[in-house]
Formats: sequence, C-alpha cells, structure tokens
Amino acid sequence: MDERKIEDILRIGSSEDQTRREKRVRSSFFDTVRRALRHVPFMEDVVASYYCAIDPDTPSATRGVLIAALAYFVLPVDLVPDMLLGIGFTDDIAVLLTAFNAVRGNIRPEHYQRARATLDEL
Repeated sequence: MDERKIEDILRIGSSEDQTRREKRVRSSFFDTVRRALRHVPFMEDVVASYYCAIDPDTPSATRGVLIAALAYFVLPVDLVPDMLLGIGFTDDIAVLLTAFNAVRGNIRPEHYQRARATLDEL
C-alpha cells in the first residue's frame, strides 16, 4: 500500500471526524476482529490498540491515530474489500502496522492484558 495513502488514512481530522470514527469503531470493532482473526497475525496488538484508543488516559494524538486506523479496519468497503479471502485484509494490515508502530510506546501492559482476555473469550 502506498505510504502517502496510509498517511491520508491516519490523518487525525476534526473533532467531529474523530467522534464519528470512534462511534464506528466502538460499534463494529469486535465483529471485524472475529472475521479477521485468522488473517491478521498480530491481532493481540490490534485489540490492545483498541483498548489504548478508548482509554481516556491515552494522549489525544495517539488516540487520534489509533481511532483513524481502527476506523479503516472496521470499514466494510476499503481499498481491498475484506471479503476477498486471503488478500482482503492486506491493506488493513499495512494501515494498522503503521499506526501501531507510530504509537507503540503508549500502549501499556494493561491494554495487552485486556486484549489477551478478550481474545481468549473470542
């Protein structure tokens, strides 16, 4: 995926954009996780990123980047539709990895603990 396109996707946007994205993420995240479990090799990091993004103690810039990446992840239609088996999540993986690597230092052990517990339940 083109690096410039990823930058556009991860742009934080206005507070209205952020609110809209966060609603979308909160309502669709776990359904998308269930569909993507076998296709995204670092799902624990993705779920920990979700918990980091909704944590009010997370810096707002970090929350913005993660919400933008997670909103792209939950979109049913994106550059490569997720329903295409085998390749459908490749663009999502690129966006998520970029976001994760940018904010890795803000994802705390408690986010990972919640992620492991959630994945065990799924």
